[in-house]
Amino acid sequence: MDTKRRSAEWARHWRWTALPGLDLLRARYVDHSFPLHSHDGYVFGAVTRGVEEVGLPGGTERAGPGTVVMINPEVPHTARAGAPEGWAYATLYPSLSVIAEIAAETTTVRGTVGFREVLVEDAHAAHLISEVHRAAEEGNALAADGLLRVAVARLLRRHGGPLPARPARTAGARVAVRAREILDARMADPPTLEALAAELGTGPFALLRAFRAAYGMPPYTWLTDARVRRARRLLEGGAAPAEAAVAVGFTDQPHLNRHFTRIVGVPPGAYRRERARTYKTGSGPVS
Repeated sequence: MDTKRRSAEWARHWRWTALPGLDLLRARYVDHSFPLHSHDGYVFGAVTRGVEEVGLPGGTERAGPGTVVMINPEVPHTARAGAPEGWAYATLYPSLSVIAEIAAETTTVRGTVGFREVLVEDAHAAHLISEVHRAAEEGNALAADGLLRVAVARLLRRHGGPLPARPARTAGARVAVRAREILDARMADPPTLEALAAELGTGPFALLRAFRAAYGMPPYTWLTDARVRRARRLLEGGAAPAEAAVAVGFTDQPHLNRHFTRIVGVPPGAYRRERARTYKTGSGPVS
């Protein structure tokens, strides 16, 4: 039964040079679950089948067909199946610059744009997101670019606004920022929690509280997510998975494979092959 369930899963995570600043994921998951992680850009996911459960700082949301899941940059979240048959979806990952460009042309919002709702029932927007995928896979750059802009503009007009200004940093927040900087700089050989806290002049539990308050996850979870992000950039640059694993501090390639697949949704080898193919051809091959 488990083998049959896993064989029903499939995923394609890719990028097309005709649509810079955008990643695309189309997938069906049954047993796969995404651990706590975040993105440096935006997420727009259109569920086409089944139910997706999205875990967020404010609680869990359930998304079915015709629903669009919208997640702002750096918001920690999880995802898993919310029904026995799992869920299928088409997801767009536009960068900050892509959204800023569309917002500047179609709205009066100034500053960094955010979305007030996480989950909206909007069958038309969901259809537009799926059509971006179809146009890209058919190699139709004009249609894909146009559909992307129409979909984002619709969601911006209905649900967008400026992200609230960050509150003044407390002493704990400043400690969390410095801790993140140290972990980022020493990713391949990070200190223990006790050593990190001592370096920052605080205690381990105080550091844990401050870091979670600032980033929505403990330091070790943040570090795994950051390692996967950096591994993605290395793979996009042509590094082999084994090289990327060592460079970001995973003990070996299987360690990278496990965390990368859980967070990104596809194995690092498949991710690298798609990047090599799309960057080389500059066209959108049909799935």
